[in-house]
Amino acid sequence: MLNQKLQQRLLQKLSPQQIQLMKLIEIPAMSLEQRIKQEIEENPALEEGKEADDSDEIQTDQDIDTTKDDVFNNENFDLEDYYDNDDTPSYKLSSNNTSRDDERKEIPFASSISFQDSLISQLGMRISDNHQYQIGLYIIGNIDDSGYLQRDVNAMVDDLAFTLNITATVEEILAILKVIQDFEPLGVGARNLQECLLIQLKKQDVKKEAVKNAIKIIEKFFNEFIKKRYDQISKRINIEENILKEAIDIILKLNPKPGNSMTEVNKTEQYIIPDFTVYCNDGNIELLLNASNAPELRVSKTYSEMLDNYAKNKEGIQKKEALLFVKQKIDSAKTFIDSIKQRQETLLITMDAIIDYQRKYFLTGDETTLRPMILKDISNKIGLDISTISRVANSKYVQTPYGTFLLKSFFSETTQNDQGEEISTREVKKILQEIVENEDKKKPVTDDKLMKVLKEKGYNVARRTIAKYRETLGIPVARLRKEL
Repeated sequence: MLNQKLQQRLLQKLSPQQIQLMKLIEIPAMSLEQRIKQEIEENPALEEGKEADDSDEIQTDQDIDTTKDDVFNNENFDLEDYYDNDDTPSYKLSSNNTSRDDERKEIPFASSISFQDSLISQLGMRISDNHQYQIGLYIIGNIDDSGYLQRDVNAMVDDLAFTLNITATVEEILAILKVIQDFEPLGVGARNLQECLLIQLKKQDVKKEAVKNAIKIIEKFFNEFIKKRYDQISKRINIEENILKEAIDIILKLNPKPGNSMTEVNKTEQYIIPDFTVYCNDGNIELLLNASNAPELRVSKTYSEMLDNYAKNKEGIQKKEALLFVKQKIDSAKTFIDSIKQRQETLLITMDAIIDYQRKYFLTGDETTLRPMILKDISNKIGLDISTISRVANSKYVQTPYGTFLLKSFFSETTQNDQGEEISTREVKKILQEIVENEDKKKPVTDDKLMKVLKEKGYNVARRTIAKYRETLGIPVARLRKEL
């Protein structure tokens, strides 16, 4: 049975303008210029530059256009009058401001081949048989950017048969793989780290005792090596610590990712463009917003005049449609300009609040002075939503006298010291990192010892929490930090 009833609900919806503003706030400085260019391309009513106030200049341009039209509409105008039929020498019609003695400076262009292309080039020089060459190409196609073969050899037999109609045996594939493993860079084509290190070691002077020991360690005691159980290795091989150290040093100089030595060359470097710059002068903090990537914008004067003309003459469906189109583009341009201005204001207000909250740090650069700060603290301080603060903090960088940092790095949870005072977890992490950096690498500090050291410094931190902080900082366990 169907029933009709009236229901009143309160819903909160974001307007298109608010959605646009949120998206612009998320964009960092290095991407803002591209976003503005995209908007200018899509909206002809939006232009780059200041508002034109010089009416005389505009009038002059109009006069020039009118004069030009009068000339070409004149019935007495003859195009042949503008031809020059005299015999002027060709050298007078061009200029050359260089001489034979001038130094020619040309911009060099660096070119490089990809990692895969390098392997294919070496394959062509080593294998002439077409059947084997096709197998080699398929093997190279399954080598990743780090230089490792990512496909099982047995599976490759089926792959070659079904996809390329090439019959090959496991032995044949392994033989060609061995050829590829002899290519540069050394270690390429390995199926795991152990094989990669062995390929590189066997290319060294195997007559040397240290190289022999290194090969023996990787072949027979690889698990002990990666877990840095050097005492066990020394006992089982029956060698002294200084001899073991020589072998370990050789292994540590090997390249665990041989492919990266070539792929890194072709990667584009990522540069950070700070959104804010902070200066400290005699106890005063000055904040500047990076506006170099946000050019001044204006509504096109041509479109504004067009709107006025269409508004005066609305007759006809086409005129009305044109009026609506022009008005829509102008409104969109105005909205975008306002959103850019609001973005700049929001960023400045948020960063100013962060500086005020962490004033001691920005004056001294001492990370231990950072106060516990969460998104809600800044939200309450400036009256903006937490989601807005999060958008600003997650993608913006600030350049300070002490380095360039991501804004979210200034936010941290709170903990307590032995006096019951609230301190930032970042302060604890900083001290933890300093302890590890200054430890004796032959006897690294364990988590239990770290807990005791922090307690002596007045920080009551549980062992589990220390392990979490250590993992956050990318610090391995004590056993893996050990060095001979």
